[in-house]
Amino acid sequence: MRAHVGDHLVVESPVTGATRRDGEIIGLHHEDGTPPYDVRWSDTDEVTLVFPGPDARVRHVAQEAGSPEAPRPGGTDGETGAGTEAPAGAGASGSGDIGRRVATERRRQGLTRGETARRARMAPDYLAYLEEHPADPSLASLVRLAAALGTSVAALRGGGIDLPPGQGHALLHPELRDLGPQECRARLSTHGVGRVAVSTPDGPAVVPVNYAVVDDAIVFRTAPGSVPARAVGADVAFEVDHLDEAMSQGWSVLAVGPARAVTEPEAVRRLVEHAHTEPWAGGAREMWVAIRPTRLTGRRIGPAER
Repeated sequence: MRAHVGDHLVVESPVTGATRRDGEIIGLHHEDGTPPYDVRWSDTDEVTLVFPGPDARVRHVAQEAGSPEAPRPGGTDGETGAGTEAPAGAGASGSGDIGRRVATERRRQGLTRGETARRARMAPDYLAYLEEHPADPSLASLVRLAAALGTSVAALRGGGIDLPPGQGHALLHPELRDLGPQECRARLSTHGVGRVAVSTPDGPAVVPVNYAVVDDAIVFRTAPGSVPARAVGADVAFEVDHLDEAMSQGWSVLAVGPARAVTEPEAVRRLVEHAHTEPWAGGAREMWVAIRPTRLTGRRIGPAER
């Protein structure tokens, strides 16, 4: 093994082959570039003397530009320390499950990479690498990331993903309060996954749909003859919620109103352009349904102000 100053030392998981740690070689102890090396680790920004084992390899600087494994810098803003964001969808094909969960939770909270890295006490470049490439971060890194994002290590690892939500402990002093119309509209946001309640020949049914909010109407795509299509021509209920298991708090919003099929060519074109509601279920779902709420209510549960 030979390296130059500026090369990266990559330590891989012996089980999965994914990157566990990555650091820049900043010092050599032998002129021929053989170990040991002084390495500044990306996840802690600490410098240690490293004698690489069989699970380590050197990624040379010359490979950085063309290698698909080379980390794309998250970077920092020189004045604010705010991380540079990757384009929408960046890393979707290469990032690991943990990285995707970290990126999703970070964006949900409106945090930049720089702010998240600062909270987690790690280098922004390492966070960018973690979000965009398969990696196996150390437990210490996951603990700091979970604390920075207000979640748990188990949640970042995907633990309990198949369990129903709401199994966490209740708050010691909870407060349940009603949400005003503006708060309800804000939480409906512009798109996501909600549930529509409809009547069928077999009785009431509640089904999840990918939805968007366009011109104050809740819209979703479905297929003619499907259960969600039965909403057309009736007053229906539509519900969306969010639970924060780690903090034992959450909210729900209920919209009630008439549903209709959107068939006018200009209206359909507008929805196609502005409603980001690609159905997760796939298939041909070209029927647009719009719900115009006549009643909008919501509740939020959180810690009581004391």
